[in-house]
Amino acid sequence: MVTFKGNKATLGGKQVKVGDSAPSVELVAGDLSSVKVGGASGKYQVINVVPSLDTGVCAAQTRKFNEEASKLPNAQVFVVSMDLPFAQGRFCTVEGIKNVTALSDFRKKEFGEKYGLILADSPLEGLLTRAVIVVDPQGKIVYEEIVSEITNEPDYKSALNALK
Repeated sequence: MVTFKGNKATLGGKQVKVGDSAPSVELVAGDLSSVKVGGASGKYQVINVVPSLDTGVCAAQTRKFNEEASKLPNAQVFVVSMDLPFAQGRFCTVEGIKNVTALSDFRKKEFGEKYGLILADSPLEGLLTRAVIVVDPQGKIVYEEIVSEITNEPDYKSALNALK
């Protein structure tokens, strides 16, 4: 169960689990090009999912993964939200985020639906919930955390240990 400030929030879409093949979806990069996440890529993929980069917890989560990403030579690290690519770019520039690729699901909401991470109700309806998904080089999900209280940070240590 997911909550937002203690109140139940329902997730839409088909939720993925450890052992599943990670759905391959296209997200929007800062230059408005399409970038594929999920599926086999030959590298680990750390998919850091946040409701909006304009909140303190989301910003802290992204900064933490940016710091850790420089230590992960065989991994691509993404931050995915519904924020517009322009806002994501501004955030990354201001915060000095250089090791994480910011991607937006605003165009099709395909990521939220295929990973089961789109909020179907609550004051954050239409945004993505807070989660971390780790995909192995062959495209299998090896770690999945949907943070139970959206206002809390994820378990960074467990997510990063999934890459070992």
